[in-house]
Amino acid sequence: MRRPLIASLFLLSSVAAPLAAAQNTDLSGEITVTAWDVAAEALQGVVAGFNEEYPNVQVTVENLGNQQVYDRGLAGCAAGGADLPDVYAVENNEAEVFWNRFPGCFTDLTTLGAGDLRAEFPDFKWTELSLGEQIFAIPWDSGPVVTFYRRDLYEQAGISPDDIETWDDFIAAGQTLDEATGAKMLWFDFTDDGVWRELANQNGCFYFDDAGEAITVNQPGCVSAMETMKKLYDSGVAEIVDWNGAIQAIKNNTLAGAVFGGWYVGTIQSSAPEQEGNWGVYPMPASEAGGVRAANLGGSALAIPASSDNPEAAMAFITYALASTQGQVGMLENFGLVPSYLPALDDPYVQEGVAYWGDQPIWQDILATLGEIPQARGTQYFQEARQIVTNTLSQYLTEGAYDSAQAAMDDAAQQIAGATGLPVAGQ
Repeated sequence: MRRPLIASLFLLSSVAAPLAAAQNTDLSGEITVTAWDVAAEALQGVVAGFNEEYPNVQVTVENLGNQQVYDRGLAGCAAGGADLPDVYAVENNEAEVFWNRFPGCFTDLTTLGAGDLRAEFPDFKWTELSLGEQIFAIPWDSGPVVTFYRRDLYEQAGISPDDIETWDDFIAAGQTLDEATGAKMLWFDFTDDGVWRELANQNGCFYFDDAGEAITVNQPGCVSAMETMKKLYDSGVAEIVDWNGAIQAIKNNTLAGAVFGGWYVGTIQSSAPEQEGNWGVYPMPASEAGGVRAANLGGSALAIPASSDNPEAAMAFITYALASTQGQVGMLENFGLVPSYLPALDDPYVQEGVAYWGDQPIWQDILATLGEIPQARGTQYFQEARQIVTNTLSQYLTEGAYDSAQAAMDDAAQQIAGATGLPVAGQ
C-alpha cells in the first residue's frame, strides 16, 4: 500500500562518499529517472548530492502518476524496451510482473556490482527483486509495521502499551479504550486486505510460498490471520472506514490508532498537526506470547531497463540514492520515505526523538524491526490474489458466507488457483 505523504521541498546534500558497488567519478552523460509523487520528489532531492560525486552526469527526474509509471513499464517492455527511462521505480509487490512476463526487459544488476549490496538490506526486501542469483532491482523504501497510538487517550483509559503483547491483549485494551473514550484502536476497510497481509506476514504466511510456485493462503498462518481479523471485527475495537474516513476520525478524536507501515507517520502528522505530542508507536501485537511482532506493508525499488544507454551512470545514481546513509536518511528526513538500508539505523537522525511523537525516537523503533520481518512473495499474480482475498475477507466478516476462517481461505485458494493456474500447496 503506497499513500502520498506531505513532502518537504528541501534538497538533500552529500556529507560523505556513498557506499557504491563500483564508484567511477569519471562517469558522464545523461540519465532519466522515472517515479511518482513524493518518490519522484525524493529522487530529485538527491540529485544535488549525487552531482557532487558525479559532476558529469546529467539527471532528469520524471514525476508521473503511480499507475502511469506502471503502465509505461508494461507498454515499454511489451515493445521491446521502447520509451523506457534509465532508472525505473517499481513497487515490490508488482515487480515480479516484469521479471516473469518480460524476461530480458531489465538489466541483471549483478553485472553492475549489485551482489556486493545484498548484506546492506534485510533479506525480505530481496525476495521479489531477484530470481536465483540474478538481481533486477535495488530495495528503496519499506513499510515496517508498528502500532500507532494516541498517548492521551490511552492514558485516559488507563492503558499502557507495555502491557500489550498479543492480539488478544490488544483487543481487551481496545474494549477498555472504547468504553472509556469512545475511540477505536485501529481501522481497516473492505476495499483492501492490507491489515490481513500484515497479520499473515508476521505469521510467516502469504498468498504464495517463498518459491512463488504454490498458493498458501489456506495454510495455518494465513488462516490464523483471518481468524484475528474476525476477532478484531466482532469485538468492536476496529473502525470500519476508508482512507479519508480514517483521517477524519483521527481529527475527530474517535480513532486512537492504526496498525500500518512506518510511512503512516507522514499521514498522521500532516492530517492532525494540532495533535502534536499526543502520538506514539509500539510494536505490532504478536499472534501469541513470544511470537513475531514485525511485518512489512509497502515498499518500492529502482531498476535499470536493459534498453538504457548509460547503465553504469544509472547504477551509480541508484547506489548513491539507496545504498548510502546520506541518500536514504535524507529521503527519510525530508520526504518521509522509510529506508530499507540497514546502516541507516546508526545515523544520528534516526536515533533522535521526534517532537510530534512525544519526543520518542520513532524511526529507531520502527527501523529496528527490519531484521525480524518474514519474507513474503507476491509473484506476478499479486493483484489477482489480493482482490480475491479482499472479497473473501468482506464475505467472511460481514456476510456469514463461510462457517470458518479455514473454509473461507480454502475457497480463496481455489479461486486464486483458477485465476493463476498455480497449484494449492499440499494438493
